[in-house]
Amino acid sequence: MTIKQLFATAPITTVLLISFIGLFIIQLLTGVDANDPSTEQLLNWGANALPYTMGEDPWRLITSGFLHIGLMHLLFNSFAMYFFGQIAEPMFGSVKFLALFLLAVVGGNVLNNYVTWQAIIDGSGQPGLSAGASGGIMGIGAALLVAAFFKMSVNGMVLNLKSLIIIMGINLVYGFAVPGIDNAGHIGGAITGLLIALPIALAYRKRELAQQAAMAQAQQAYQNAVQASYASNHQPSYQTSSRDNQRDNPPLTNIFADNNSQTPVDSNNTADTADFDQSGGYINNYPTYIDPKKFAPEPVDVSLIWRLLPWLVMLVIVIGFLWWWQDIHNQILQILAATE
Repeated sequence: MTIKQLFATAPITTVLLISFIGLFIIQLLTGVDANDPSTEQLLNWGANALPYTMGEDPWRLITSGFLHIGLMHLLFNSFAMYFFGQIAEPMFGSVKFLALFLLAVVGGNVLNNYVTWQAIIDGSGQPGLSAGASGGIMGIGAALLVAAFFKMSVNGMVLNLKSLIIIMGINLVYGFAVPGIDNAGHIGGAITGLLIALPIALAYRKRELAQQAAMAQAQQAYQNAVQASYASNHQPSYQTSSRDNQRDNPPLTNIFADNNSQTPVDSNNTADTADFDQSGGYINNYPTYIDPKKFAPEPVDVSLIWRLLPWLVMLVIVIGFLWWWQDIHNQILQILAATE
């Protein structure tokens, strides 16, 4: 897929990829090592670090999601974003997709800082730093898991739940097996993605069920109209066949499958499909043609509360993150005050 095609399909994904790569190139031009950037350089470019992020620089919760530690880290996350983004963005919508990514990044970083802070309190850890889009990408992957479970489709394709579980499982196992991987960031991002995707999937499922019910009702109304037409045109000497029914009045679902298709109408009633009356004349007992498109159900949408529910959930998550940050921030201030 070319950049132009990707932008047409998933513009936010394209912008995120450009921002990852563009920021890395700018770092290189300013003297940052491509494979082994220093701690000071990473801090200058917005990495997540407990004393800074939970202190006076909460903006690092987001900026660290665009910063990568070395070329391989960038390539891995860029490929994952490309793979997940071109599916997730058309499925969830660009605005929800961007909100999901950013909140998953923040969720991963907050959990990372919480785990680090607890380790410091217990005397088993020390402050470190983290960077990368992994938390946001894990959030997108977890959201796709929910979408696959609820059989959400994009461009007529349904995701393979088993394959997604394997991919997410490999990432989590890899994080625990290899030192230096931000497991808390991955898990925090994944949990955030799950929480955001759940109301989106529930709204989708409710809309699908309503649409199926409307379609079934329209199908029944169409069949009733066809049967009534045959009954009104039927002559005792003529037995209609299912073939004639399908030819003159095609199934309703076939019409709705392709709105641009034209329904063929056979207006030539020949002697091999009509009976003769006693005087030798034809008896035309074909039913009046019924246009199935007249029975097309109106598009069904869910109620306002279901459309707002994903945004309400995201608002609750934002409030929760603010409270969590404030709680850790206050604990740090209290311990610093006690040691002075």
